[in-house]
Amino acid sequence: MSGFFEDRRVVVTGGAGFLGSYCLERLAKRGCKNILVPKIEDYDLVKMDGIVRMYEDMKPDIVIHLAAVVGGIGANREHPGEFFYKNLMMGVQLIEQGRLRNIEKFVAIGTICAYPKFTPIPFKEDELWNGYPEETNAPYGLAKKMLLVQSQSYRAEYGFNSIFLLPVNLYGPGDNFDPASSHVIPALIKKCIDANESGADYIECWGTGNVSREFIYAADAAEGILLATEHYNGAEPVNIGAGFEITIKELVEKIVKLTDFAGEIRWDPSKPDGQPRRRLDVSQAKKLFGFEAKTTFEEGLKATIEWYKQKRQK
Repeated sequence: MSGFFEDRRVVVTGGAGFLGSYCLERLAKRGCKNILVPKIEDYDLVKMDGIVRMYEDMKPDIVIHLAAVVGGIGANREHPGEFFYKNLMMGVQLIEQGRLRNIEKFVAIGTICAYPKFTPIPFKEDELWNGYPEETNAPYGLAKKMLLVQSQSYRAEYGFNSIFLLPVNLYGPGDNFDPASSHVIPALIKKCIDANESGADYIECWGTGNVSREFIYAADAAEGILLATEHYNGAEPVNIGAGFEITIKELVEKIVKLTDFAGEIRWDPSKPDGQPRRRLDVSQAKKLFGFEAKTTFEEGLKATIEWYKQKRQK
């Protein structure tokens, strides 16, 4: 541990959320004495006055911007305008107010949805501008990608130290299991466990199952973000991932097995698959700040399923 965080005031937007809880835990382990979380009830970070008040009240040295308005394919299809506006306004205004206050560092968290729809596998950071994102995620992905443009242009003009990280899909204990907005892993775990409890003889899954995804355990992603905050001060975007690929069909089979669901899997090909393939090149994170994901996919899935089962019993 470097002692980097000990005496710095660190604001974590979205600190009360899924990834945020893991970042807070790891900041505390690193001896950070001033971890500050702007709660949505107190500070509306979509609005300028909420952002200004947050900076005036909290006086951060570093801002780690995790807050996002986000969901799975269904939520992205229903709220493209809201996802674009809220994510853009939060990020752009937080960076601008951070620059005006001359804070030491801003850590902008992007999204894998920023990559072009047909990015060659594995996704390398320099492919980011070689095409338009997958349509269902594009408004969210592009809103986040603008924070990279802003970070680079502010570095060039003002010498402002803003870095941009691209985490792949997250999962783990504490994930969002609400069917209206959850991502694929919690959605599938819930479907299987609900079916077991109700005695249903099948589950229904969106799309064809042929597309692939990469997933990173949330605790590993938090470690990557904090290592970058400590050690990386460059202009180029950096992927945060686990460096593997699994088809949705294989994912469903794995979760079915781990939850002991014995029924049928029915696919609904009228529903969108999303991006055809996803797997990150994770070599830059290792080279630039020594990050490698540690949790195997099997371990991570078991821990997530166990957490969800216990949560339901409470």
